Amino acid sequence: MTLPSEPALHKLQFYVTTPYKCGYLPNKLAQSLIAAPHHLVDTNIYSGLIHQGFRRSGKFAYRPHCENCNACIAIRLILSEFAPTRSQKRAYKQHTNLTARVLPLDYFQSHFELYTDYQNLRHADTEISNPTDEDDSANQYMQFLCMSNVESLMVEFCDAANQVKIVSVIDVVRDGVSAVYTFYDATDTKSSYGTYSILWLAEWTKSLGLPYLYLGYWIAESQKMAYKQQFKPQEKLIDGEWI
Repeated sequence: MTLPSEPALHKLQFYVTTPYKCGYLPNKLAQSLIAAPHHLVDTNIYSGLIHQGFRRSGKFAYRPHCENCNACIAIRLILSEFAPTRSQKRAYKQHTNLTARVLPLDYFQSHFELYTDYQNLRHADTEISNPTDEDDSANQYMQFLCMSNVESLMVEFCDAANQVKIVSVIDVVRDGVSAVYTFYDATDTKSSYGTYSILWLAEWTKSLGLPYLYLGYWIAESQKMAYKQQFKPQEKLIDGEWI
């Protein structure tokens, strides 16, 4: 396996999880490679890990490590060459009424309620399971999105009535911004909130002078991942190299 080689990473150990149900490909099991101990994974170390295809979930850095599958491919948008398509420009213009606020990583009740509704409408059978007990669900949400050992922020997008419409959780690393997770008002079927959030993050990342927007994993066979291919040019991590 290809592991990070920077000296700062040598204190880490890596272990493979037991198999679990894949959230994106039906009838398949998945495994992840976890960096441990997680408290050593600060912003500097994570910047090296993300360059090797790792992602963050809560305080844990991981990457797919499935025995008979390599479908998950890390991708990043090359911001110096990125130009929105006509449809993306329309999506951006559609939501110029939204106001963005960059917030510290924390628990906000309005965010949790939006997340719960989004999960129920879009990902009821995948991603994070939804406990029936509200306290358990809130605790799971906090562990997933409100805890981090790296430089993490939330971007909140509100409409003119100050209603939260989109929340993006992001990490700032040495060479870019990583879009950890975005959820939005999925009841508005005429919106393009997902596209708008990526376009906004692309511009914000460029304003920081950083070259890449990391978009997580892309799976060719997953329809839920298809939208990521609409943002180009991008680099894919293939056999340990960004190409």
